[in-house]
Amino acid sequence: MDSVDREILAELQRDGRLTVTELAARVRLSVSPCHRRLRELERSGAIRGYRAVVDPAALGLNFEALVFVSMRQEDRDTVAEFERAIGEVEHVLEAQRLFGDPDYLLRIATGDLAAFQRLYDERLATLPGVGRLTSTLVMKHVVDRPLPATRT
Repeated sequence: MDSVDREILAELQRDGRLTVTELAARVRLSVSPCHRRLRELERSGAIRGYRAVVDPAALGLNFEALVFVSMRQEDRDTVAEFERAIGEVEHVLEAQRLFGDPDYLLRIATGDLAAFQRLYDERLATLPGVGRLTSTLVMKHVVDRPLPATRT
């Protein structure tokens, strides 16, 4: 990936609705080479998809929590079953497996505290292999930006 590819990625992160013509102009390429590079970035998986960024409040999701999961069992089958099950919980926006303790970090959005408590008690606490859940509430988002176009 060269600097032009990185510039293409940066432009698309700013505005994923750009036409190839607009994108080519912004990165100072003609349309054909820009289109080829774009298709290669998609094919290689550098671009994983396109989607709208939706305000959670517009969907009534005004409550966000981070949940740390420590596993009771960490054998391969239990971990695979936990990860499959967590993928089916629609209010889990992100799930990350971590090194050390805790084992997972979940980002969850619900309508309110009562909905979060129900989700916590009825779904999260019953997931395969879960030993302990620890939560913290999100007060506000301070930084929300696209990935950097340069490496450090």
